[in-house]
Amino acid sequence: MRRIFSVASAVIGLCLVGGLISYRRAAAANEEKDIVQTAIDAGQFQTLARALGAAGLVETLKGDGPFTVFAPTDEAINKVPKEKLEALLKDKEALAAVLKYHVVSGKVMAADVVKLDSAKTVQGESVTIEAKEGKVKINGANVTKTDIECKNGVIHVIDAVLLPPDDTK
Repeated sequence: MRRIFSVASAVIGLCLVGGLISYRRAAAANEEKDIVQTAIDAGQFQTLARALGAAGLVETLKGDGPFTVFAPTDEAINKVPKEKLEALLKDKEALAAVLKYHVVSGKVMAADVVKLDSAKTVQGESVTIEAKEGKVKINGANVTKTDIECKNGVIHVIDAVLLPPDDTK
């Protein structure tokens, strides 16, 4: 019985170590990729990647940065009414303004975000940050995953699209 317990403990230990090594390798791999490539590889930001291309912002977010991106998932973007999304995708200037409203200059990690109550975006307007009971909201959007490090910044995943306050479309 002790032998079975010892073998089981060893297997569990190896699994935990293997999982930790895999996590660290994945994190290190992201740190070698820029924000755009990291988002594409994640598989849950395909619409965001398409929008960045349509707005002509891919090269900017592949640049040196650093940038902090509050990235809405495909699921979050699908919450935007279809007509509004199609109109944005056809209006390069409006689309670029909305996308830039998701980006803050500098690399702001989660530990720093929770100390802020707002942050100025590269679009020019500020987003409101609310940290309560271990949860963070950006303009009411929930931050669902934090600190996805990239070679030129960091991505924080959000569950809604952020619209600039002067958005009239």
